[in-house]
Amino acid sequence: MAQNKISRVFVWIIMGLVMVGLVGFGSFNFGGSVSAIGKVGDTEISGDRYFRELNAQLNAFQAQIGERLSFAEAQSIGLDQAALETVINQVALENETARLGVSVGDEELAARIRDIDAFHGMSGGFDRETYNFVLQQSGLTAREFEQTLRSEVARTVLQGAVTNGIAVPPVYAEVLYGWAREARDFTWARLGPEALEAPVGTPDAATLAAFHEENPAIFTLPQARRITYAWLAPEDVIDDIEVSEADLRALYEARIDEYRMPERRLVERLVFGTEAEAEAAAAALETGDATFESLVAGRGLELADTDLGDVTEGELGRAGAEVFALDGPGVAGPVMTDLGPALLRMNAILPARETSFEAAREDLRAEYAADAARRLLQDRMIELDDVLAAGATLEDLANAEGMRLETIDWTGAESDGIAAYDAFRAAAESVAEGDYPAIELLSDGGLFALRLDEVVPPRMQPLDEVREDAIDAWQQAETLRRLAARGEEMLDEIEAGESPASLGLTEVIETGLTRDGFIEGAPPALVDRAFALEPGDWALVEDESGVFLLRLDAVIAADQDSEEARSVKQNFLASSAQTLALDVEAAFSAAIEADAGITLDQAMINAVNTSFQ
Repeated sequence: MAQNKISRVFVWIIMGLVMVGLVGFGSFNFGGSVSAIGKVGDTEISGDRYFRELNAQLNAFQAQIGERLSFAEAQSIGLDQAALETVINQVALENETARLGVSVGDEELAARIRDIDAFHGMSGGFDRETYNFVLQQSGLTAREFEQTLRSEVARTVLQGAVTNGIAVPPVYAEVLYGWAREARDFTWARLGPEALEAPVGTPDAATLAAFHEENPAIFTLPQARRITYAWLAPEDVIDDIEVSEADLRALYEARIDEYRMPERRLVERLVFGTEAEAEAAAAALETGDATFESLVAGRGLELADTDLGDVTEGELGRAGAEVFALDGPGVAGPVMTDLGPALLRMNAILPARETSFEAAREDLRAEYAADAARRLLQDRMIELDDVLAAGATLEDLANAEGMRLETIDWTGAESDGIAAYDAFRAAAESVAEGDYPAIELLSDGGLFALRLDEVVPPRMQPLDEVREDAIDAWQQAETLRRLAARGEEMLDEIEAGESPASLGLTEVIETGLTRDGFIEGAPPALVDRAFALEPGDWALVEDESGVFLLRLDAVIAADQDSEEARSVKQNFLASSAQTLALDVEAAFSAAIEADAGITLDQAMINAVNTSFQ
């Protein structure tokens, strides 16, 4: 029979998935009266089936992101459509199995049901009462479950028939692996300004004007959003904050642990399984047969695993007295700790430190005032928003409320001043002409409101505005142009017997560099060009970073027989075959869907969706 073409194990896995889908959700019916949401050919698309698939996709996505989605959010990212497409695909395959007469016999179906653990009783085997009870709890009849299972297995048989035997030729992986892991040995040298007979100098007026006109992109300001904003920062009101002596002393006492630091020591702790092991380790240290580092390595640890940082005597518990009895760096123990017998190495003594109230007074005052200023601005936020709501302008806020009033041509590249704040950047990007200004909060407690005055179109700056920048740009471009010309001359000289070294250049030799290799001080174009040359060939490589001479020395073929190569190629072939199989299956499903025809009842689909809202 057709079902014999699929392995027993694979069918068992499929049945497990069926049980998860049908039994795992408690009630089989989603609670509505919808029986079908459409058809593929002659096979109905069950509303319950769409409900289960949509519920499964929601749960899977929510488990992935760690938070609950509203159904509107799920629809916005297309989860409902993905669930519907999955169900249509499955029903299309089942419709095709029915048309072809692919089925699962009763004996085979019964054997598969007996294999499902959910139906096993206390004896460990299939139990009819357990079977009936599980189906009853799931809202299923035996007939419904068995028919669904029969369809699932038959569909899998058809899928297997479509995709079985799909494989990717090994030569495909070998060619790609050989291309990706091929390496190059090459020699390169950079041509710097010193390779020129003389510096390029300063352009005359006509040359500079022509350069400015021929390179408008360099001197054109991007489109900008001209924004006026009012800004009130905590430092703007900090001088108005009154701080009492009592407040400062209360803050000092609240932070006393920062100002009165007891003696601390830098300690590493190495714990052993038994006291005997700890004593043997201590003896080895004493005789010089071992070091603390070798003992740590012998325990299969890194020094970082033993590091306790800087600790007080109290924090070391029972080991504190011995460690703090050391006059300088050394090892204490063995001593019993909460984790067992241990050796403790003390590396440094951090003496006790006390900062008096008088010494901390100015820092405390600055901290207290800054915090008070932030609270003050938060209290004023609603008040200032009400002033704007009453019809005040940003200019009125500046005049009456002491806010700073400034204008910025915003392109998104700004990062100084208020442009460093994410809240301002977001508001500047989203504000539209005519928007009502609202008071918003900055991360440091400051307040701002902004208004879009106009959108300034791109503008080419006149030469008089950018003369110095234009001179710099011309010098860079002219230097690169002359270096490229000199590089061409050098290639001819190398052809005649010279070498980069004899021409005054510093040669750099690279060996075994792959296509994704990186060379500090050289552009990616250098590596790309090396892979386009034949051994012994020279080339000139130019980009905005400089000019380079390049010679390919050798091509190193990829090792196709290494353990890594075999593993990479095997995994690639497996994943490629799987991807190809999925593509073939998708194409087959699309073909049978088109051939059978799909009809959907949107009202019924909406009825199912309503149960999630």
